[in-house]
Amino acid sequence: MVRSGPPSRERIVAGAADLISRRGLNATSIRELAKHAQAPLGSTYHYFPDGKQQLATEAVRYAGAAVERLLRRELDAGPVAGLRAFLEMWRGIVVASDFRAGCPVLAVSVEEPPPGDELPPALIAAAEAFQDWERLLAGSLRAHGADPERAPELATLVVASVEGAIAMCRARRDMGPLDRVAHRLEALIETELAAQARQAAQGRQ
Repeated sequence: MVRSGPPSRERIVAGAADLISRRGLNATSIRELAKHAQAPLGSTYHYFPDGKQQLATEAVRYAGAAVERLLRRELDAGPVAGLRAFLEMWRGIVVASDFRAGCPVLAVSVEEPPPGDELPPALIAAAEAFQDWERLLAGSLRAHGADPERAPELATLVVASVEGAIAMCRARRDMGPLDRVAHRLEALIETELAAQARQAAQGRQ
């Protein structure tokens, strides 16, 4: 589809997030990121005068915020509902791209950072995104009866397992790893909530 009019900042960021999810950050130039977003290089530098790292940072934040919005909406119905939505979102991305796209937050996280003492802002944004997802999941777990000390551990397990499964699915071109992770994580959450519910009931007796 041919787009008309000048490219928006969000369109460039979204396009960059998609390309990073497919090829990683180090393997792409700002020219390629702009081309993938169907944006002139001049427009890209207009919005992102600091170049590739600035655009990559915004792309990671964009992806992280999209997942955060999904979790906030779906976790109202409970941690299992949030988990299912989280899994289905990634399933849709991987399958629709024929296993070419994954998670841009993970893609930035696993690459070697540029030389220097300071962490690149894109990597910092990736860490913050993971932390935000874990925090939302842990909060929902606690709110629905999970042990307050185990909730953060289970939230970390969810994020780490799903992100790892996405990478495995892409490598194998098979959704089996995500299916198995989904089954086991859902069982773990339900077991934790059920155990805490039994303890609470016994305490009231």
